[in-house]
Amino acid sequence: MRLYVYVLEAKDLPVKSSSYVKLQVGKFKSKTIVRNGSDPVWNEEFVFRVHDVGDELIVSIYDNDDDSGLFNVSGYLVSRVRIPVWTVGGEENQCLPPTWFALPKPKTGKYSKRNSGKILLTLSLHGRRDAAAIDQPLSALPSIRTCDSKLQKSPDLVSVNNSSPKTSSGKIPQGKKVVKAVANRLEKLLRKSGETSRSDESSDLSVSPSEYENCMEVGSPSSCSFEDAMDMMQSRDGEQEMPENLQGGVLLDQIYVVNSKDLNIFLFTPDSQFRRDFAGMQGINDMQEGPWMWKGDPPSLTRVVTYTKPATKLIKAVKAAEEQTYLKADNGEFAVLVSVDAPDVPYGNTFRVELLYKIMSGLELSSGEESSRLVISWGINFSQSTMMRGMIEGGARQGLKESFDLFGSLLAQSFKVLDTADSMGKNHVLAALQREHQSDWELATEYFGNLTVVSAVFLAFYVIAHVLLCKPHEPQGLEINGLHLPDSFGQLITCGILVLLLEHVYNMALHFIQARLYMGSDHGIKSQGDGWVVTVALVEAVNLPPLDTRGFSDPFVVLMCNGKTRTSSVQLQTCDPQWNEILEFDTSEELPSVLDVEVFDFDGPFDQAASLGHAEINFLKHTAAELADLWVPLQGKHAVSTQAKVHLRIFVENKNGVETIKDYLTKVEKEVGKKLNLRSPHKNSAFQKLFGLPPEEFLIKDYSCSLRRKLPLQGRLFLSARIVGFYANFFGHKTKFFFLWEDIEDIDVHSPSLASVGSPTLVIVLRKGKGVDASHGAKTMDEDGRLWFYFQSFIPFDVASRTIIALWRARTLSPEKKALITEEQLDQENQLLLHDIGSSLLIDDANMLKIYSTNLSVDINSLMKMFEGEHLERKVMAKSGCLGFITTQWEELKPYVCERQLSYKFNHNVSIFGGEVKSTQRKSPLEDEQGWVVDEVMALQDIPFSDHFRVHLRYHLQSLTSEACRCDVYLGILWLKDCKFQQRITKNINKKFAHRLKNIFELAKKEILLENDSSFQQCH
Repeated sequence: MRLYVYVLEAKDLPVKSSSYVKLQVGKFKSKTIVRNGSDPVWNEEFVFRVHDVGDELIVSIYDNDDDSGLFNVSGYLVSRVRIPVWTVGGEENQCLPPTWFALPKPKTGKYSKRNSGKILLTLSLHGRRDAAAIDQPLSALPSIRTCDSKLQKSPDLVSVNNSSPKTSSGKIPQGKKVVKAVANRLEKLLRKSGETSRSDESSDLSVSPSEYENCMEVGSPSSCSFEDAMDMMQSRDGEQEMPENLQGGVLLDQIYVVNSKDLNIFLFTPDSQFRRDFAGMQGINDMQEGPWMWKGDPPSLTRVVTYTKPATKLIKAVKAAEEQTYLKADNGEFAVLVSVDAPDVPYGNTFRVELLYKIMSGLELSSGEESSRLVISWGINFSQSTMMRGMIEGGARQGLKESFDLFGSLLAQSFKVLDTADSMGKNHVLAALQREHQSDWELATEYFGNLTVVSAVFLAFYVIAHVLLCKPHEPQGLEINGLHLPDSFGQLITCGILVLLLEHVYNMALHFIQARLYMGSDHGIKSQGDGWVVTVALVEAVNLPPLDTRGFSDPFVVLMCNGKTRTSSVQLQTCDPQWNEILEFDTSEELPSVLDVEVFDFDGPFDQAASLGHAEINFLKHTAAELADLWVPLQGKHAVSTQAKVHLRIFVENKNGVETIKDYLTKVEKEVGKKLNLRSPHKNSAFQKLFGLPPEEFLIKDYSCSLRRKLPLQGRLFLSARIVGFYANFFGHKTKFFFLWEDIEDIDVHSPSLASVGSPTLVIVLRKGKGVDASHGAKTMDEDGRLWFYFQSFIPFDVASRTIIALWRARTLSPEKKALITEEQLDQENQLLLHDIGSSLLIDDANMLKIYSTNLSVDINSLMKMFEGEHLERKVMAKSGCLGFITTQWEELKPYVCERQLSYKFNHNVSIFGGEVKSTQRKSPLEDEQGWVVDEVMALQDIPFSDHFRVHLRYHLQSLTSEACRCDVYLGILWLKDCKFQQRITKNINKKFAHRLKNIFELAKKEILLENDSSFQQCH
């Protein structure tokens, strides 16, 4: 048996500050929390295990006064009541209604001469024989009674916490229901009798935990409503993560115009009409839904649904059971795992089918309506190995697909289904961001609204007013007419403070202006033309690492996609910036694969920016809905330590529909040399589901081949617009992986060998750190961390290898192809630059500054290879931070004078802006023919004030001996427009180019010497 004790309140206690109640039945002890005042209200519930009806409930009240003494840790005993358990058993239904117990005076102690007041208790005794007492209506309960009790001698009890091991933790739902009914009845009685508001509030607060415990009674049906049970789950789950989709794949992924909580209730509430309609459409009979029950540790809502599946041509009617368990119910997100057991089907004892329902809140629509996303995935757990595994999986996949196609069509009759554009709400999201974007005036007010600026302005006006009010005085001390000096140390200190404040304000203003003027030339550009468009809404960032002494940063973001960059504005003095900016990338025929995100700290237009963190977003690993609201954790030494994140909303659209895909295939056909046809929708859909790809991915080609690892594995190689994928199923053991075309560093063909069983091998080498998810398919990893994949047994091999190499080159834009495109662009752009270049080449030697000089232990001919566009120049320029280096051949303008054009980009380590360089070089021999003069005019683009100047470099290369030469480099700047930052820009350019030239020539010397050593060893 168990005794339920409900401690309600006490009246007229002789305590000064606070008190609490100790309870003891046999060896079990517990106590209430401490309450203030002489009329405390507890409303707490306790359960004790009772082995003998002769036991007593000992109720002791203690004073919790702070001066109770060092050794009297339990406080002073106010009074004690002993209640025999058999007196409760003698009541009707073994329930003692709310009863006032008079508290007798203690014979000794502090309160022996005072009235001790009274305490209100409710007691209920229940065991296995008392189930009939549960259904007693509230109206049958008697009113509050009063009884007197005499104090009995007993030694003081030691204070024990509720979490004591001796405290009985068992709970019986019948007793809790009676006590709960008593509590509700008591609440009504207290309201009728006009009790104080404090008592009512305390009662409300205290009853809630009891209701929570009653609803979450493990192993028993939930006594509260389904909606209340969901609230209990939310209070339990906290920040539990949403589970991943099951390995079998996604059966349904739709967005509906309905609140996520309403959709959850619609699908899983007891006696759901939708479930019964769905069962009727499938021909299911004898459907029985068990009650939702609390099971497990921690407890979760679980129920069992049984039904009879209709007979088919191959299988008779069978019984099945579903166990539905809530894994998550928190913040409008729900996850329900359904385990289906059908032992009567063939091999039914060897497996269980699992379904995962995920309901998530969607974006608010422009109409103000809420949306929710429903994702249903499936998987099979095999408890025993079987030769029929592949057949079982195939049959389950087909049956589930048909079933949930019907499920989706039925659900669409109740709620509106949104298409991709509506679900993401792009226009609504972008419009909201534009409204939230701060103006320059608001930013200035926030930036300059601090004590330093206010103090500086006030002191400056104060001094100016003082100067205007003062009268001229005769010079004294060391003063002369027109030169007045401070007359005291106070004036000197005041002047110093004013100068420091004004200098600080000036630096702040300059920094603010530079930050607002700093907008990369790519900022605010709208996409033009038709094709794939990537729109990125940069919302905010949180927890960015502070890099300055004030504990703040000045962050800005650089985004890169398909070789193009976009730069955000600078947010000043914040680690949690709010941008609310929209950045669009130019249209492209190629599907975008990856978006690179890097956050920098702004220190000035020409200073080296420090990276605050970086991230890479793979579009193939996220659905369109996920990209529409994505929090990206940043990587990097500083970002990881602060758990920095960036909030982005990314939208990928095709403005030209299927024509964009056809144009892309036409372009690829020129590389492949073979007609490529668009695959059927069914083939594309199967390919997308196989690798879990988004719907915009389309298949180009697939080949039967063998993957060579320790043992050859026969499968199929799939080639799409963005990936290379491999899939094999060897007697139920599946091997599946894919990697991006951009991840490939090199593709090579190895001749037939004994190891390849007489077949040529296609070797694909990935870049360092790429393709980690596909590492299980690689044959080896080299010392540089690159994965090597070996494919063979293509039929026919020549066509397959040529197609793969052509697709790779087309996707990654080889330097040769870039050169052809760039030559056409340069022919047009150089016509516009000829006037500027011609003027630049006429800069006087007197206006050029020598910024670098060195003697190199290499011959002049080897050094001139740095200007020939060959392997040496490309390698040195790549190592020095130049991206996409392209050059044309030297063309003779006149005897002994040649000219060529160059184009490349700086990476962000060389320039924080990642600017583009277009330059023209002219070379001519020295008069003594012992060297060369190379003049280079550089037009810098995509950096601040780039249209204001041109940079002119002159390389003076002279031979000293047959194995040594001298190199002097001069620099001049031709200003096309006036600029107040000329002096600072000139100084910055001289410094940066001096450092860059030193790096280039040291790399050139190293590569030349290595090449000479290699040639010498081959000769000997």
